[in-house]
Amino acid sequence: MIRFAAASKSYRVDGALVPALQPVDLTIEAGEVFGIIGHSGAGKSTLLRLINLLERPTAGKVFIDGRDVTAAQGAELRKLRSGIGMIFQHFNLLSSRTVADNVAFPLRLQGGADDAAIVARVDELLDLVGLTAHARKYPAQLSGGQKQRVGIARALASHPSILLCDEATSALDPQTTASVLELLADINRRLGLTIVLITHEMDVIRRVCDRVAVLDGGNVVELGPVADVFLHPQHPTTRRFVAEADHREGRGAEFPGVPGRLFRLSFRGEATYSPLLSRVVRDTGVEYNLLSGRVDRIKDVPYGQLTLAMHGERLDDALVQIRDAGVDIEEVAR
Repeated sequence: MIRFAAASKSYRVDGALVPALQPVDLTIEAGEVFGIIGHSGAGKSTLLRLINLLERPTAGKVFIDGRDVTAAQGAELRKLRSGIGMIFQHFNLLSSRTVADNVAFPLRLQGGADDAAIVARVDELLDLVGLTAHARKYPAQLSGGQKQRVGIARALASHPSILLCDEATSALDPQTTASVLELLADINRRLGLTIVLITHEMDVIRRVCDRVAVLDGGNVVELGPVADVFLHPQHPTTRRFVAEADHREGRGAEFPGVPGRLFRLSFRGEATYSPLLSRVVRDTGVEYNLLSGRVDRIKDVPYGQLTLAMHGERLDDALVQIRDAGVDIEEVAR
């Protein structure tokens, strides 16, 4: 659905070109939820805005549904943007218009639809985002989560095939963030939209995304399915994001004096709920201390990560059994 071909972006500052995004080669498949994560200044917003040409690449090309749109202008650009909805961090609602009027606004700008069709579309979208009872209210009368739901409905008004989310949950509390992410996942399932979501929180990526690109200094430093990147981060920047999401800053130094070797076990799918450790202990006689752990879901897939201190004469046999059960093992350096 979206392809970047050596796309880069630089800005002119005091007469000099300052790179914000290094050349990126990246493909986003139709119907997937694709996450882009990075710290402030990493280039993630710039990359997102190349898709609807709010920013144009300094070099390289951008393709939408197989078509080169890099140089689109005028009517072609307006048509492109009508097929790409965008949700903003701070909602960007019109304070003097009602909820219904905010959702209708892009349809009235676009033209070509009569009032009855616009009203019907607005009613449909407000029902989708759960705001039918708030249609006549103004933005100042809404909570932050309700405002973002209005923003989502407005972004969907013109039947887009792509939905861009620019830090859509960073201004919300954790409970509201969860409800908005559930809504985005439901929209993706129901409508088959391609969703591109940028964030600086790995937990947001874990909840809704299929694949993720990690940006650092304008470069894509890691790319892959969320489960692979989350459970086995390779780049130091990715490891920091995962550690923050797990509230785990260290990698062994927090367990001084614990006997045995430290291991991090990563379970995925049905293996997450298997009584594997009890079987291994019974078969090999090894002993272990459970030092930390988490069982959760990566989108729809259950996973678990346990940090153990293990010791015993048949430790190597125990590790073989665990690996044979499809569990990944990483020894943690002290």
